[in-house]
Amino acid sequence: MTKVKAWKIASLSLASCLVATGVNAATWSDTFIGYRYGTQFKEPGNDKAIDNHILQLSHASGYAYGSNFFNLDYRQSDRNDPIHGSDAGAANMYLVYRHQLHYGKLFGEPLSFGPVRDVALTAGFDLSHKNSSFASRKRQLLLGPTLKFDVPRGFVDLSLLLSREWNHCGLDACGFEGNRNKITFDNYYQISLAWGLPFSAGALPMKFQGFFNYNGEKGKDYFGVETKPERLSRTSLMLDVGQLAWGSPNNLWAGVGYEHWRNKFGNHDKPGVDVDALTFNLEWHF
Repeated sequence: MTKVKAWKIASLSLASCLVATGVNAATWSDTFIGYRYGTQFKEPGNDKAIDNHILQLSHASGYAYGSNFFNLDYRQSDRNDPIHGSDAGAANMYLVYRHQLHYGKLFGEPLSFGPVRDVALTAGFDLSHKNSSFASRKRQLLLGPTLKFDVPRGFVDLSLLLSREWNHCGLDACGFEGNRNKITFDNYYQISLAWGLPFSAGALPMKFQGFFNYNGEKGKDYFGVETKPERLSRTSLMLDVGQLAWGSPNNLWAGVGYEHWRNKFGNHDKPGVDVDALTFNLEWHF
């Protein structure tokens, strides 16, 4: 099967997921507005620590045949990561959408084995835009199976996804043939682990949540350099402040987070490709 045919199938699968979502009512949903702040973020080629204020809109829901996940981050940097042609900090929008079709919901009985309670087909996309000199404009499609683990509360999902990625470079140093601003990376795989685990620490209602993505090599970058595998993890430990303060569970959460990133965007052997950033996190669920 050619790469073009493979990604036509992936696109059709995603389109069918979106249609299915539109014709089935949600059986459960959770939506929140979030805020994160940290002072130790990095960007490739930049050795300065960067402050980030991050506003977040997130939604998860289930319906008759599966589930949906949507997340939009608006990330505002300080002047150490400037807008193109300005000393002001750059802004970055990053959108993630994932849809799952659950085997058990489609066929009436889950495909369970060992610690796995069901299997799903995951399809989705990432979109981003940043107004820095580099002017990243990521476009990514993903498709693959997901193992859904049997846990007492919450969820743990492990996915193996085929990824196709397109991006953009606004620097003069990016010398692409034909059109120097755009690049299509080689197909690569992504191993993705996502979890949300509520628990109690004595009288304190809490949750531990996050994700870990491992991206394989994706060919040459904007400068003709071979990329290396990339690791990204974002985790947070949160306290249900709303339940403690006024008896309203899953309303207001506060806590701390940590971002761990290695070979950011596949870059290596340059400043700013490794990130270790602590964050202060808030979530308002409604």
